Amino acid sequence: MTELAQTPTEEQIKYLRLLAQSYPNIQAASTEIINLRAILNLPKGTEHFISDVHGEYECFTHILRNASGSIRRKIEESFGEELTVDQKNLLATLVYYPERKLAELRRAHLLTPAWYKDILYQLVTVCRAATSKYTRSKVRKALPPDFQYIIDELMNTDESNPNRQEYFERILDTIIEIDRAEAFVTALCQLTQRMIVDKLHIIGDIFDRGSGAALILDDLCRHHNVDIQWGNHDVLWMGAAAGQLCCIANVIRNCVRYDNLDTLEESYGINVRPLAVFAMEQYGTDPCLSFYPRHMAEEGYVPSSHDDMQIAKIHKAITVIQLKLEGQTILAHPEYEMENRLLLDKIDFRRRTVNLEGTEYPMRDCYFPTITPETPYSLTFAEQELMERLQLSFLHSEKLQAHMNFLFKHGGMYKVCNGNLLYHGCVPMTPEGGFAALTVDGREYRGKALMDYSDKLCRQGAYSRAGSEEQQRGLDFMWFLWCGPKSPLNGKNKMTTFERYFIEDKATWTETKDIYYQLSDDPEAAKKILAEFGIQSDMGRIVNGHVPVKIRKGESPVKAGGKVLIIDGGISKAYQAVTGIAGYTLVSNSHQLFLSEHHPFSGIDSVINHNSDMHSNMVPVDTYPERIKICHTDEGKVIQGKIDDLLLLLQAYRRGIINQNS
Repeated sequence: MTELAQTPTEEQIKYLRLLAQSYPNIQAASTEIINLRAILNLPKGTEHFISDVHGEYECFTHILRNASGSIRRKIEESFGEELTVDQKNLLATLVYYPERKLAELRRAHLLTPAWYKDILYQLVTVCRAATSKYTRSKVRKALPPDFQYIIDELMNTDESNPNRQEYFERILDTIIEIDRAEAFVTALCQLTQRMIVDKLHIIGDIFDRGSGAALILDDLCRHHNVDIQWGNHDVLWMGAAAGQLCCIANVIRNCVRYDNLDTLEESYGINVRPLAVFAMEQYGTDPCLSFYPRHMAEEGYVPSSHDDMQIAKIHKAITVIQLKLEGQTILAHPEYEMENRLLLDKIDFRRRTVNLEGTEYPMRDCYFPTITPETPYSLTFAEQELMERLQLSFLHSEKLQAHMNFLFKHGGMYKVCNGNLLYHGCVPMTPEGGFAALTVDGREYRGKALMDYSDKLCRQGAYSRAGSEEQQRGLDFMWFLWCGPKSPLNGKNKMTTFERYFIEDKATWTETKDIYYQLSDDPEAAKKILAEFGIQSDMGRIVNGHVPVKIRKGESPVKAGGKVLIIDGGISKAYQAVTGIAGYTLVSNSHQLFLSEHHPFSGIDSVINHNSDMHSNMVPVDTYPERIKICHTDEGKVIQGKIDDLLLLLQAYRRGIINQNS
C-alpha cells in the first residue's frame, strides 16, 4: 500500500484536495476503492484487430457485426442442441442486422406474438452471455435510454426461479402486447453487438480500392471504443484533406484508377467536373489506352462508351499533373533521397524513350501536350488553376474534414496496448538488423523516434498556421509517408507509378520491400523492435498489416515464432485472387489469442435472405494458462493508479490533513 509522507508536500495536498471534490469523505473514498478493486478482478474485455479494409464496406461491417464469429460462438455456448441449426442461423442473422431481418420476416407474415416470445427469450440469453464479464454499471451505461430499466431487469432476473419466472414472462408479454417488441428486439441486438467487443483496433488502410471508405468511417465515428494506426492510404487522404497538392492528385488518380469516383463526388462532395473539362480539352484526341480503370484493363475490356473514354482521359490528365507536382516536391526536399523518381526530364520526346537509371526504354505513350521539355515539372496556367480549385474543394468538404479530424483524434503512427505493438507498415531496418536512419531537418531519426517524428509532422501539417513554412514541411512529409523510401508506412524503396503507365517492360515495375519484411520473421529481430518501443515481456507481439499474406503460396500470418502477426489477408476483393481468403482478423479475449481466417463474403443480401454467414476458420495463436484479468492490462494499471491515489486520500482524511465533507 502506498503511504503518505509524514509531512506531505504542497503539491500532494493540492492534488488530494482536488481528488476530495469527487470523493468528499472516508465513506465515498472507501466505496470507490472497493468498486475499483472488484473491477480489477473481472476478465479482460475482448479486443478485435482489423487491417487493410480498403473501402470494402459490406465485408467490414459484417465482420464488425458478427465480431469475427464471436456472436456465433456465444449462440452455440448458450443453446447447444436446444435450438436447431436453422434456428441458430436465424438468431445470428437477427443479431447482426435486426432492422433488415425484421423487415424481411414482416413481409413473410412471421412476426407473431409466439415468435416474439421465443426470440426475446433467446436474445436475452445471448445478451447475458455477451455482457457477463462486465460490471452492471458498465452495461447500464451502454443500454438504450428507452429500454434501460426493462433490459436491466431482464438481464438480472433468474427466470428459472419460480418466484421470478412469472415476473420475467409478464415483462415479455407486456412488451409484445403494447407493440414494442420490434423496437425491443432491435435494442437487444444492438446491445449484444456493442458488448461482444470491448475495444476495436484498426491497423490501417481504411481507404483505397472499394467505394465504402466514407461509410466505414461513419461506423467508426459511432463506435464506443476504437483506435486507428494510420496506413499509407489513410495518410494520403489526410494530406489531401489538409490541402497538399501531391496528395490530392494521388487520391484522385487512385479513385479514377479503380473506377471509384463515387467516393469523391457522392461521399465527400468533391467536384471533379473541372478536371473532366480540362482532360477533354487537353486529351480529347488521345486514346489514353494505358489509363482505363484497372478492372477494365485486367478483364481485356474494349472501351466503347463516351463515359469510359472520358474516365481514361481524366486518369491521364491527373497522372501527368501528379508526376509534375511530385517532381517539384522531390526537388524541394533533397533529404527525401527520391531523385531517382525524377523521370519527366529523362524523356527523349523525339525518340519516344525514357532513360531509367542508365538504361533506355521505349515508351508506350509519349503524348504530353502540357509538358514543356525544358521545364517538365512546371504546371501550365490551366493545370495550376485546376489544382487550386480542387484544393479548395478538398479543404471545404465538411464531411471529409470531420472524418480526417476523427483519424487524427483516434489515430497515430503506432500504438502500444496490453503488451502488443500495433502499426500498419514497418519499422525501417538495415540488412545488419539495425534501425535505418532518415535525416529530416538536419537530424537523424530511426526506430521509435522515426515513428514519433512522423506522427508529429503529420499533425503539424494538418494544424499549423495555414500557409506557414512549418505547415508546408508537415504537408510534404505526409506525401513522403505515402510513397517515400524509409517511410514506415510505404515499406518499399520506390513507388513505380511512372513505369506502370508508360513502360511496357514489367521488370521496371519492381518495388523492393524494406529489409524489415525479411527480418521480421526472426524472433530476435522482433524482440529488438518490441524492446525499442518499451515492450520487454515474453508475451509481447507485433500486430502488423500492409502486406497481404499469400496463403495460396504457403505463407503464414504467424511469424518469428509467434512474435509477429500479419493480419492483412485480403479483405479487399482485389487481393483475394492472390491470398486465397477474404482476410484475417485477430481476436484477443481473456482466454486466448486467435486469428479468424475468413472465406469470401457473399454479401449482406445473402445473409438477410438465406441466414448465411461469412465462414471463418479459427486459427489458435496462444491459449493463456490463467484467465487474463483487467488487473493485467493497461486499463488495470490506470485503475490501480487511481486506487493508490484514493488510499492516500483515505490516509489524509484519517490523519486530519484534509477535512471531510458530508
